[in-house]
Amino acid sequence: MLESVIFDLDGIIIDSEALWRDAEIKVFKSVGIDLSPELCRQTTGLDMQATIQYWYNHFPWENKSLFQVYKELMEIIQPAYEEDAELMEGFLDVLQFFKDSGITAAIASSTPLKLIMAALKKFHLFDFFKIIHSSENDEFCKPHPSVYIQTARKLNIPALHCLAFEDSFNGAIAAKAACMKVVVIPDSHNINSTRFDFADLKLESLKDFKPRHFEQLNT
Repeated sequence: MLESVIFDLDGIIIDSEALWRDAEIKVFKSVGIDLSPELCRQTTGLDMQATIQYWYNHFPWENKSLFQVYKELMEIIQPAYEEDAELMEGFLDVLQFFKDSGITAAIASSTPLKLIMAALKKFHLFDFFKIIHSSENDEFCKPHPSVYIQTARKLNIPALHCLAFEDSFNGAIAAKAACMKVVVIPDSHNINSTRFDFADLKLESLKDFKPRHFEQLNT
């Protein structure tokens, strides 16, 4: 029986793809890397440190430290979260459904905790979540299952009794590797990709999630 629902933040709770894309294109250009929107998608689901390390491994630079790049990304993305972030369409209805069903809600995200808190504060969502966990201080980030394993431990609920909502391949792999059931909502560029076929349920939008889906997943 499912006892908890665990949400990723970016792409599930808030619509932040464009915010991250614009910040990454600007900051990485300062170290000589010209990222396109397509290239930015290669690191979707990774945390900031892993994203920076990923591009450094591919195109090493010398004019800035990795920490400086991290700092510059945060200087752009934090105000963007506070001012421009929007909720994903259908998320509030899904969240309310689980609250009404008596299912404990949590967040497991690769996003820095400071940004998670900024988003939750903006949309007054703190009271909905029992646990809020970021992988920024974990040894491993998604697609490693650590962030989901740690969240389940904090909830004191077996991972097998948790349902994860994810939008990225890396995130969905992490949740499945933690032995959770997974609902994946890929972006429009990946909705027809067979790489998500391992998920327990794939939908085009959170708006498409219905009580019957929960009944199917809860068997």
